[in-house]
Amino acid sequence: MTNELTGAQPSSGAADAGTMTVLVYSDDVDTRARVKLAVGRRPAPGLPRVEWLECATEPAVIAAMDAGGVDVAVLDGEAAPAGGLGIARQLKDEIYRCPPILVLTGRVQDNWLAAWSRADAAVPHPLDPIVLAEAVADLMRRRRAELPTA
Repeated sequence: MTNELTGAQPSSGAADAGTMTVLVYSDDVDTRARVKLAVGRRPAPGLPRVEWLECATEPAVIAAMDAGGVDVAVLDGEAAPAGGLGIARQLKDEIYRCPPILVLTGRVQDNWLAAWSRADAAVPHPLDPIVLAEAVADLMRRRRAELPTA
């Protein structure tokens, strides 16, 4: 099934053990590219390959998450007009067994906002590729442990 807003095909998660879908949201194409470059196709040994689902708008994120198949979401807290922190809180409130969410904060001092948003992890700007890849890998492991086995 193709997502109508993004044109991407979400992974089925548990049904395809060879890949996991990571949604990356930012209104800034460069931020999305930096996240994808830092995490790569496989952020750690023993993890499945990453299938990327890019979203540039809040409606695209909501539609993709509602459609299912997203294993981890990376949301830019600095995005405009809808920041990733508010979107994270909405998703945690509205989606039963919401996939793990990582928020990108403006600075380390904004970690309290990440806690407010109910995000599972936070990484501050400027993005450290090693820290970001480790955080996404941890969330992928957590999600994989939650998924039913086929």
